[in-house]
Amino acid sequence: MSDQYDLVVLGSGPGGYVAAIRGAQLGLKVGIVERELLGGICLNWGCIPTKALLRSAEIFHYMQNAKDYGLAAKDITADLDAVVKRSRGVSKQLNQGIGHLMKKNKIAVHMGEGRVTGPGKLEVKGDKGTETLTAKHIIVATGARARDLPFAPADGKRIWTYRHAMTPTEMPTKLLVIGSGAIGIEFASFYNDMGADVTVVEMLDRVVPVEDAEVSIFLEKSLTKQGMTIKTSTGLEDLKVGAKGVTAKIKGKDGKVTSGEYSHVIVAIGIQPNTESIGLEEQGVKMDRGFIQIDDFGRTGAKGLWAIGDCVPGPWLAHKASHEGVTAAEAIAQELGNKEVHPHGLDRNNIPGCTYCHPQIASVGLTEAKAKEAGYELKVGNFPFIGNGKAIALGEAEGFIKTVFDAKTGELLGAHMIGAEVTELIQGYTVGKTLETTEAELMQTVFPHPTLSEMMHESVLGAYGKALHI
Repeated sequence: MSDQYDLVVLGSGPGGYVAAIRGAQLGLKVGIVERELLGGICLNWGCIPTKALLRSAEIFHYMQNAKDYGLAAKDITADLDAVVKRSRGVSKQLNQGIGHLMKKNKIAVHMGEGRVTGPGKLEVKGDKGTETLTAKHIIVATGARARDLPFAPADGKRIWTYRHAMTPTEMPTKLLVIGSGAIGIEFASFYNDMGADVTVVEMLDRVVPVEDAEVSIFLEKSLTKQGMTIKTSTGLEDLKVGAKGVTAKIKGKDGKVTSGEYSHVIVAIGIQPNTESIGLEEQGVKMDRGFIQIDDFGRTGAKGLWAIGDCVPGPWLAHKASHEGVTAAEAIAQELGNKEVHPHGLDRNNIPGCTYCHPQIASVGLTEAKAKEAGYELKVGNFPFIGNGKAIALGEAEGFIKTVFDAKTGELLGAHMIGAEVTELIQGYTVGKTLETTEAELMQTVFPHPTLSEMMHESVLGAYGKALHI
């Protein structure tokens, strides 16, 4: 196969492989470069395998609480090796599926390390030596990696990143999680359900700090009730690794430094983009703290060079990367003469976020505080799970759904949820925001009964003083 392409994608994560597929669908000759595994971090080491782990923990939790449902389950145990094996099997199955999609769409896969060497040129070093690919356009989709603590880098034994936490060689007995973003809280939830004694340390004044403040408060109370220790406004001063554990020095809200002993530590303090040593600076690409600066279509400013996903500004989410991939591929096809595509720039206000802890969290748009900061006059609705028949029947009456509207126009500004299956519910509000809906359309929508989705309707009604079941 020729190594001359219309489009070459560097990286095969959920942004890269989707961009390649969309480009191929639009008639472009496409190649993709991957240094490790098709599917990237999300499929192999992130979104998918963590959800498999969390599903096992969820079932374990239900089995331990079978009596709440009129059932009996005795001598319940967890086999961590088997749980991890199932998770890896799920990733392997999907990885093979990506390979099939590449073949189906006639996308040439080049395995190796890629580097941009000039306009439209990319060098790939792999097991078969070095090859040079040429393309009219290149999309950089190299993703990101976990950020290390400068004074205590992850060793895979006692100090873990998410990759180590997904394939543990032993079950933590006393676990310290540093950082309460989505990754930190998900692993805290998993290991807590599996029986570990979990402490979460967060430098800011509340857990999941990007979420609405009411969600943060509710989650902290729930996690504490589940047996976790939550320390906010708290900094990590030092970690010392020993043969049998880790000594952590933690500075609390009061300024006092205390020492604690832990069997393992998970570091979840953010990500570092994989943009070093791939030739971007030489092409004049603008960077900010390593993240590639782009326009709403993925253009970098260097002719023919685009970027998407976790190596560009956030939010750093797989579905955002995939959407960027489609947008960039369509914009490229348009530049190459396709008059049938009409790409739209990305609106970051309409990107939902999901955290798969217990209880789940989901949100889209502005928080109440951010909406006030932006100068809006607000109408806010809040409906609790305890007022919903389906939630009570499921034994999941913990949580609420909150909606934020512009009082003057009725525009849906944001929606925030915590509780069972809210990661499946949030898309209803996301569609509404994309369609630029107001409270009137949402009120007139008929929601099926009995479902959790009825709470979405009640929250909207509540914002205007019309809630029916509370």
